[in-house]
This record gives sequence, structure tokens and C-alpha cells, in this order.
Amino acid sequence: MQLFELTRALIDTESITGNEERIGLQLLETVSALAARHGGRAELQQAEPRRANVFACWGDRPLVTLSTHMDTVPPFFPSREDESFIYGRGACDTKGIIAAMLKAAEALLESGRRGFGLLFVVGEERNSAGAYHAAAHPQGARYIINGEPTENQLALGSKGALRYEIAARGRMAHSAYPELGDSAIDKLLDALAAIRAIPLPVDELLGASTLNIGTIGGGRAPNVIADEAKAEIMIRLVGDSTATKAAVEAAVAGKAEPREMLEIPALRLGSLPGMPTTVVAYTTDIPAYGTAWGTPYLIGPGSIHVAHTLDERIPKRQLEDAVGIYQNMVIQLLSRPSN
Repeated sequence: MQLFELTRALIDTESITGNEERIGLQLLETVSALAARHGGRAELQQAEPRRANVFACWGDRPLVTLSTHMDTVPPFFPSREDESFIYGRGACDTKGIIAAMLKAAEALLESGRRGFGLLFVVGEERNSAGAYHAAAHPQGARYIINGEPTENQLALGSKGALRYEIAARGRMAHSAYPELGDSAIDKLLDALAAIRAIPLPVDELLGASTLNIGTIGGGRAPNVIADEAKAEIMIRLVGDSTATKAAVEAAVAGKAEPREMLEIPALRLGSLPGMPTTVVAYTTDIPAYGTAWGTPYLIGPGSIHVAHTLDERIPKRQLEDAVGIYQNMVIQLLSRPSN
């Protein structure tokens, strides 16, 4: 398939997190054909039941690996295109990136290049299950080029994430006699107000740490004093989390219980000379890989500002440019001497 046709075919295969089996088999067929034509190997890596990563390698080991995730957020909607863009769920996050990596691999192989691989993983949008599985089964790579929408700029860093569930407990009573109860909702609101007042760190490269109250709920009925309430918050980290965690604990003390659900550290990433650069506020699979797949680089076509929206799209020009960018990065990294 041509690049745009391949991108649309990938978009039209629904792969919301947890339902990656069909896209995995589709990609396995594609990379297996490349492996058969150019003397490589292709396989599934079973991360969870009915959820497998797709890995392919040309050479004894993939010194450089092109990698991104197969899963998308809901809701699914199919592809369409106009003169400038391809639209659809996953267009930029990350079906277009997969297509660009496949076409880059094809061009590299046709020019006789070896020593690189492809790795497409499950679960990035929820818990990085595929990346954690890959980290436990390294293949000897020295560099991993991770694809996320950066508008084809090389990301020098990415913010981390700290997610809490803030839970408050109270005592039910008839709302006509509030003095007989103890409102969990009132406690939760006080706790959230205190959290919002926390001064958050600022980093010279990554900018300001930010806070979002993502969900909030509780109570039984309008005429019942609430005995339970909870909220979920996400703090985008720009450095060490120790002081921020202590501030959250202090802010909610006596009002609610902070339950830490997830922490992903802020990262400094690899750079290459002559490439335009940026920093990103979102998190990726890179922390889950650790050092198992080598030095990480982060780059891909498309804008994160339209990812996860009903207007998700990828510019055709950026998609075409990404094929050459990935080829050039692989060639440059392959030429580096071994440490």
C-alpha cells in the first residue's frame, strides 16, 4: 500500500486499548512479509491474553528500534481525507506514525540497511502493558526512536505524571438536619481547594508543573448528607516528585486520604544535531522501557493538540516527511561507534 492508503487502513482497524488483537495480527502480516523478502524475523510478544506486541528485526539484533503503540483512546471513528489531512481515530496517535515507520523500514531494507527493528506495543493509552513486557524481554538495542505526535520535532524532554485518588469519608444524615451528619463532599471540596493552592515547581527546560482535577463524585441523593466522595487528580511533573507529594499529603490532612495511583517521571531525552527540537507535556511509553531498549528519542508527525479529539487528524505533508526523518535517524544512529 502507499503511505496514505496504509494510514487509512490502520485507522479503520479499531484498536481501542484492550482490543488490539486485530491490529496486531494485521501488522504481523505486514512485517512478516518484509521479513520474508529481506531476511529478517517477525513475531508476536504476548503481553497479556489476546494482547500482543509486534516485533521485527533485520540483523542479529536491532541496534536501533523504531517503536510506537497500536492502541487508541475511545471512541472509534473511521478514516476520511481531504487535500491536506487524513482524519480518524488514531490518525496522529499513532496510526500515521506506524505507517511512516513501516514505509521507512521498507526503504531502509531496499537500500540494503540492516541492524534495526520495529516494535509496536499494546496498552500505552492506559498502563503501558506492552512496553513493560518489552522491557522484560530486551533484544540488545542501543537506541529506541519512540513515535508520538511532536510535529516532526525531536523532543528534548517530556513531563511526567503523578495521579492520585482523593477519598473522603463522612456520616450520612437527613439533609434537613445536617448537624447530625458529616459531609464527605464538603471535606473533599476543602481538600481539593487546598491542593489547588499548592505552589508547583517550574523547570527551565520543561516549564511549569500543572494540576488537573479530572473526575469528582460522591453522595447518595440530594436529601442525604454524603458519607463518601472522591476525586481523581493528575499532576504533570517537571522534576523530582518528593516535595510535591509532601505538599499533597499536607494539603489533605484531616480532610481526605490521598491514594497514589500512578507515577511516571519527567524525562530528558536524546538529541541529534541539526534537528528542530521541542519539549512535550504528555507522557509516553519511554519510562516503561527503562534502559532495556537503549537511549530514547521521541519524534513523530501530527499535533498532540488534536489527538484524543473528535477532529483527530494528521497532515499529509508531515506524514511524508516523517518517512525520511525516520530513515535518516536510523542511518545516523547505526553509524555511531559502539561504546
